[in-house]
Amino acid sequence: MTTPENELSNSIANVGLPAGKIPQLRMMPAPSDANVYGDVFGGWIMSQVDIAGSLPATRRANGRVATIAVNSFLFKHPVFVGDLLSFYADIVKVGNTSITVYVEVYAERNRLQADTVKVTEATLTYVATGSDRKPRQLPPLESLLAGQGA
Repeated sequence: MTTPENELSNSIANVGLPAGKIPQLRMMPAPSDANVYGDVFGGWIMSQVDIAGSLPATRRANGRVATIAVNSFLFKHPVFVGDLLSFYADIVKVGNTSITVYVEVYAERNRLQADTVKVTEATLTYVATGSDRKPRQLPPLESLLAGQGA
């Protein structure tokens, strides 16, 4: 049920996040994901970025994908336990078997949506694989759209 309070809460929650985009993944790191100083391990963030990037790649491949390259990865700001992370992923290039995805990560600090900062950005490449785990051709985009009734 939509109420004025829900509408206000939703509009406040999007302050500082990319307008008109839906995150692929939202996560809140736990104490076990951080060092003794409360800084979240870069490897944990990289793992979540890989998952977020694989989601649009899997949809485009219409099946299994494997990460074949981390083309770039930039940690712009530290991430802390308790930050609410939003992962946005967009396909930027499609080849015969590969899909390159750009991922941006935003942190809502101290559970205050008004304090939002872009903490990470990365570009990863995935390859579509068959059941034999070998590269396979991507399906034509037209066949994917036809399957959705578009």
